[in-house]
Amino acid sequence: MSVRKLLDLTGKTAIVTGGSRGIGLQMALALGEMGARVALTARKKNELDESRAELERAGIECHTIASDLSQFDTIPGVVSSVLERWGPIDILVNNAGNSWGAPAEDYPDEAWRKVMSLNIDAQFFLCREVGKRSMLPRRSGKIINIASIAGLAGNSADMSMVAYNTSKAAVVNFTRTLAGEWGKYNINVNALAPGMFPSKMTKGTIARIGAESLAGHAPLLRIGDDDDLKGATLLFASQAGKHITGQILPIDGGVSAVIAA
Repeated sequence: MSVRKLLDLTGKTAIVTGGSRGIGLQMALALGEMGARVALTARKKNELDESRAELERAGIECHTIASDLSQFDTIPGVVSSVLERWGPIDILVNNAGNSWGAPAEDYPDEAWRKVMSLNIDAQFFLCREVGKRSMLPRRSGKIINIASIAGLAGNSADMSMVAYNTSKAAVVNFTRTLAGEWGKYNINVNALAPGMFPSKMTKGTIARIGAESLAGHAPLLRIGDDDDLKGATLLFASQAGKHITGQILPIDGGVSAVIAA
């Protein structure tokens, strides 16, 4: 099969959570460019409207659903909306997430639960819903969970991110475990582990530490940009990655390769 054919997503349906901006929008654009219909979820309707307009200008068929996935009772409705509009779901990108910075000894209970609810609980509940209602019965599907290199190691003392790191480490092993269970259904489950990318979530960190200083930790001496997740997303979402499952791929300029240096 040609490489173009392997990467072709024509006729496929994808859900991208947290898809209205940042890396979620980047991945949605990549999937759509290769032919997929893309459903975006996010909390804010106005941001979704802007993102849908951007995708449609690029010739991508787009559906948007305003939903707070940390309110777990909304998840069946999100899945129903896509199934009713387009039919079976082929690709699920679990990107929605949040963070909260505070020293571990003073970390608020509410903040811990907020981070865990969206970053790991919602990923599991959405996988379960899409799996039971679409992927398992059809014995086909591609799931891409968004972890982070923050889930691969701890932080220095100046980075107070205990809940975020813990949640992303949970995503890493959730991905491996689900891949092991659902491989018999021909469902590939992998994770991307981004390093530093400019986003609303990382804006404060970049402002405090500086983009050049953060880039200096990477062997490639750069932070991520608006294209850097596209290739890996297409690999995991397409037939090009049909023999890959349970893997965690850092997209970080090499930071994780020298993390102990």
